[in-house]
Amino acid sequence: MCGLDDDKVVESRPAENGNAIRRRRECLGCHFRFTTFERSEGALRVLKRSGEREPFLREKVEGGLRAACKNRPITEADLERLVDELEQKVRAKGSLIQSSEIGVLILEGLAQLDQVAYMRFASVYKDFTGLADFQREVMMLEKTTQPKHRRRRKDDV
Repeated sequence: MCGLDDDKVVESRPAENGNAIRRRRECLGCHFRFTTFERSEGALRVLKRSGEREPFLREKVEGGLRAACKNRPITEADLERLVDELEQKVRAKGSLIQSSEIGVLILEGLAQLDQVAYMRFASVYKDFTGLADFQREVMMLEKTTQPKHRRRRKDDV
């Protein structure tokens, strides 16, 4: 790209289940084509534990997920899908959401995606201080992710 700040939109279409607009652009100087994504940020705010309010940043959620999923067998598409789903759930809760609610949503998504990534995220999010914290969390994770098997009785056919 030549560095010229003048470009034109060649194509626009909805992306990320309607949460963004994908625009194909072309530099008017060198005709290099590139893609941009525009997301509506609305007035979504996060209420921190300290009482401070800050804007919801998709990139912050994505960064935490990437750290938890590093070197795990998780595709880029899986990660993007999880971030999209989380953002939709956060937006559905209204214009102000507690940071703890976001953390729970992330943990729920990771529990379904990858249990090691879940434990990595949980250890930071829940501020684990020792092995007992890990053991407790593994027990809770196994309890929520393993299917319940009903014991067969004599009269079951």
